[in-house]
Amino acid sequence: MNKYCVITTAIDNEFVAQKMIDELLKKRLVSSIQKREIISSYWWNGKIKKSKEFLLQMKTKKSLYKEVEAEIERLHTYEVPEIFSVDMNNGIQCYLDWIEEETKK
Repeated sequence: MNKYCVITTAIDNEFVAQKMIDELLKKRLVSSIQKREIISSYWWNGKIKKSKEFLLQMKTKKSLYKEVEAEIERLHTYEVPEIFSVDMNNGIQCYLDWIEEETKK
């Protein structure tokens, strides 16, 4: 059974993005996070918007998803934050073992 996932969120405030990264890692809710600067286009309040955002991709155990989601929601500045997960269906065993070891028990 697959035990791991990648959780994604995006936010337009780099300071808040870094605070999320620091908090999630410090609490050992995730094993790693990649941060990328992106341009997002989306519908908001009946209009097409475009903004610079920071995309965060976090690796963790599926069993920790709700805790990660709650922490992101606590820190996020958006009315409707993007928070979702994608199952890791495959992965090299040593990497999966590392996720297991580096996240809270």
